[in-house]
Amino acid sequence: MRQTIAVRFYARKARAKQDGLAPVYMRVVIGLQRLSLHTNIYVKPSDWTGEKIGGSSDEAKKLNKCLEAFKLRAFDLQRELMTEGKPITLENMKCKWDGVSLEKPRMLMEIFDHHNKQMAQLVNKEFSPLTLERYETSFRHTQSFIQWKYKKNDMDIKEMKFEFIADYEFWLKTVRNCEHNTSVKYLSNFKKIVHICVNNGWLSHDPFVGFKMAKREIERPFLVQEELDAIIEKDFPIQRIDQVRDIFVFCCYTGLSYADVEKLNTEDITTGIDGEKWIWTARQKTDTPTRVPLLPPALALLEKYKDYPICVRRKRLLPVSSNQKMNNYLKEIADACGITKKMTFHTSRHTFATTVTLSNGVPIETVGKMLGHRNLKTTQHYARILEKKVSEDMGVLRSKYKDKASKQTEVTENMNLSLNTK
Repeated sequence: MRQTIAVRFYARKARAKQDGLAPVYMRVVIGLQRLSLHTNIYVKPSDWTGEKIGGSSDEAKKLNKCLEAFKLRAFDLQRELMTEGKPITLENMKCKWDGVSLEKPRMLMEIFDHHNKQMAQLVNKEFSPLTLERYETSFRHTQSFIQWKYKKNDMDIKEMKFEFIADYEFWLKTVRNCEHNTSVKYLSNFKKIVHICVNNGWLSHDPFVGFKMAKREIERPFLVQEELDAIIEKDFPIQRIDQVRDIFVFCCYTGLSYADVEKLNTEDITTGIDGEKWIWTARQKTDTPTRVPLLPPALALLEKYKDYPICVRRKRLLPVSSNQKMNNYLKEIADACGITKKMTFHTSRHTFATTVTLSNGVPIETVGKMLGHRNLKTTQHYARILEKKVSEDMGVLRSKYKDKASKQTEVTENMNLSLNTK
């Protein structure tokens, strides 16, 4: 395709106005194509010499300078296209002349939807169903926010500025009534979409620059031994509640999350180096390996449901219901046992980390390994909230100071006794 243009001017006498003045057009020739553009200049047909206005009058000089400016602009636009690496075509020249973008705008929600569709195809390969669910929820929140703020369903990604992110956070916390950490999670999901745009060169700047997204430290509820015993010993005549209690207790003694216990099957149970039964699996959330020796309470529950019809049909070790149902039933269980703490299924994982393991002297490194934590700092959070652990650690230090003070007292008494003797 040719990369050069030719520019000509002509007066269209056939379109002369009632006053006899004919419009002057600029013709841009690109290969075999021609683009005619109105200059908004009118001349007497008799004054037109074929390329410009004849005569030496000030008006003629002024109009000829305008025509020359038109010509220079056409060549400037040609150079712009060449600099941008775009072909010199009739359509591109017309868009440049009219100030219309040559590129189709990239729409934010289209990019977000494409990301989620790709993620859906990688579920159980690189992502868990729960991860996909979080991104789908984030997609709906983002679209609702755009409708709330801009009164439209989608927007050009180039419209995104820092203001967009700040207002999105405000919307999550006020309109959606999300807690701070929940808002940060949704914004983190959205940040991935923004970075896709930045990394592909579709967005020249990152609107998240300068925006703080730090999570706040929160107290994670867990059950003390007395509360756990109350749930274990409580008789629940309703089968669905009894099953939820059993699965919850099983996770209190294994540390498995909902997603991990839901997919637990016979292949995940193996014999460890100690000859005992272990759970060998990988966390669905992070794909990190989890190795947990099965304690007697957990083994007893696996034995209870070994031949349970639903488990046999699903090829699962436990009859796990949906996460929502589990959490609803756990509220009933807490009320029946007189537990006032806000209990969710994840409380079982916190209980394993604190009451079942750390409180009984299991080293924090071992607990982190069983929980499938990639970073020990994640596990250290449980040690910080465990008052019993703090008490024990300070008790050791207190004993050292008592021993030191006792020795100092003994030395002082001996010195005084020696002086009195003399």
